[in-house]
Amino acid sequence: MSIDLNDPTLYINRELSWLRFNTRVLAQTGRKELPPLEKLKFIAIYGTNLDEFYMVRVAGLISLFKAGIQETGADKLTPAQQLEEIREYLHSEKITLEDRYKSILSELSEEGIEIVPFRDLPDDSASELEKEFYEQIFPVIIPIAVDATHPFPHMNNLSFAIAVKLSDMAGDTKHGLIRIPRLLPRYLETKHGYTPIESVVEHFIGDLFPGYEKIASTPFRITRNADLAIEEEEADDFLEMMEAGIRSRNKGSVVRLELTGDADRDLVSFLADHLRIQEMDIYYYRSIPLNLGALWQIVGDKSLSRLLLPSFNPKSLPPFDREDVFSIMEHQDSILYHPYESFEPVVSFIQEAASDPDTIAIRMTLYRVGTKSPIVKALIDAAQDGKQVTVLVELKARFDEENNLRWAKKLEDAGAHVVYGIPGLKVHAKIAQVIKRKNGSLRSYLHLATGNYNPGTAKIYTDMSYFTSRKEFNDDATRFFHFLTGFSTHTKLETLYMSPAQIKNRLLRAIDNESKYGEDGYILMKANSLAHPEIIKALYRASGRGCRIDLVIRGICCLRPGVEGVSENITVSSIIGKYLEHPRIFHFAHDKVGCYISSADLMPRNLDRRIELMTPIFEERLSERIVRILQLQTADNTLRWVLRRDGDYEKVQRREGEKAIDSQEMLEKYVNKIYTKSKKRNGDYLKKLANKLLEES
Repeated sequence: MSIDLNDPTLYINRELSWLRFNTRVLAQTGRKELPPLEKLKFIAIYGTNLDEFYMVRVAGLISLFKAGIQETGADKLTPAQQLEEIREYLHSEKITLEDRYKSILSELSEEGIEIVPFRDLPDDSASELEKEFYEQIFPVIIPIAVDATHPFPHMNNLSFAIAVKLSDMAGDTKHGLIRIPRLLPRYLETKHGYTPIESVVEHFIGDLFPGYEKIASTPFRITRNADLAIEEEEADDFLEMMEAGIRSRNKGSVVRLELTGDADRDLVSFLADHLRIQEMDIYYYRSIPLNLGALWQIVGDKSLSRLLLPSFNPKSLPPFDREDVFSIMEHQDSILYHPYESFEPVVSFIQEAASDPDTIAIRMTLYRVGTKSPIVKALIDAAQDGKQVTVLVELKARFDEENNLRWAKKLEDAGAHVVYGIPGLKVHAKIAQVIKRKNGSLRSYLHLATGNYNPGTAKIYTDMSYFTSRKEFNDDATRFFHFLTGFSTHTKLETLYMSPAQIKNRLLRAIDNESKYGEDGYILMKANSLAHPEIIKALYRASGRGCRIDLVIRGICCLRPGVEGVSENITVSSIIGKYLEHPRIFHFAHDKVGCYISSADLMPRNLDRRIELMTPIFEERLSERIVRILQLQTADNTLRWVLRRDGDYEKVQRREGEKAIDSQEMLEKYVNKIYTKSKKRNGDYLKKLANKLLEES
């Protein structure tokens, strides 16, 4: 019997799958072995994730609903149906969120750290904060009247404020707002812990509106549609257009209003009317603070580091601990697995090239580089030194546009040739090429990666780096950069694979070829997300032929495993732990290439609408090492979740007597062990060398 692979029941909705991912993040707060501040960190991550989800995904669905669009994906759920399920899911999850937060507060209290409102502070701490209020806060915040002559003010995306209801001397009711600027700390420190700033401001409302009596007040926070709609073909100046787009982000329609649970109903109506938001998009929180992402302020308090997991110091392993990057690349290809292995060789790759008089050109792509980038600083130095520096700075990197604009201008001012992306396509590839003149001839060196050139995120994201000086790779890199800087629309790479023209087709062929081996076939793929219908259908067909398939998908997965005759040979795992799993790696047991690493996730946007790169790892010792890492993750029984047929995830439970396998912790220990052994060997070598020199003298 043939099975219709277009059947919508075979697909999990993208947005609902993402919500389940964020639920797995929240579930980390229930791990008994984690210290309390580590749990609070996951609350902050959960909140930050949800902010972006509402700003982009929910805002997009609302726009589709208003435009009358009926279908959006392979699951065939309409925007209206998705919005209803999202709202129901999140309103329900608030109960778990509040319970977990209260539990963390109890644990912190046992450690002598309190997060309490102003009204509950002892007198000494209250006096300290009263003084701080009048000296540091009162001069900065602005009371705003709202009436017939004072219109409701515009509020930027993610604005945080207090709505107030007041009574004048005649007994008439007035409404107003108190804005709390972002430059003020979200939590004020006391000797007892932390106090939310809004609870302090609320206490002194009478001083902000003299002559009025407070009837009610409620803190609130708004979320706007923050997705940029850019008409690239109509723009004369792309930089100017992006700057205007960033400013417009604060003018998008309001898609979420967050309030405290005891909010006065009249104030709720006042806000809803002025912000034009429906009741179903209002979220009331009874025991948790608004703006969960601001909890990073407490998590980042260095005096509380004892309440976090011990930090891991990334290691430089042989040969990177003894040789410079270019010397290594002269005689071997190398793979680094961050953050277990240090990101420093990647930074050194650019810094050494920038300072080397033999370097004639540096080319690279920049997507998210961070606010303080040693890599961009090295590129600026190289350009000022007269080297040919070509950089594609992707200005459409969501929520990094402003930072990337700033770096792009600095690079241009230094004399670098800056490309601002490709019209209609986002450049997400991670590649850097250095060209040197050595002994009268040109020699090229190449770095390809699954993650961004950002030393900050490289400490918390797991990613792969690949260094090579192979001619075939560098020839393709040259073609790739010519494509970025020129007019060509038909560039085809010979050894590397580039989307949108090549990666998807190569993966489809590899899946189909592996499926021909039936029960002897094996596919192992790791990505952040799996949502591309063509890739999913190819995996379904391979499973139907008996091919065994292990997928390690951290976030969104629209493939439904365990369906008889379709996907019973597919397992989907998600690793959620201390580090954010970020590499994209693809292994096919019978392929001539051991494995592929890529910047591309298995989604329509990556494979069809972005410039991405996929790198074949030919060298057996390197590909075997990569596959072993993936096999360790599929054996994880501590951090791993497994996707069920119904779309929910189930935490893997250890069987009685089974050894605990925490893949992230084991990799930390493994790298530490290698590092220690290499240092000992190095010490013995230096000792023998010193003895030899003494004997000779």
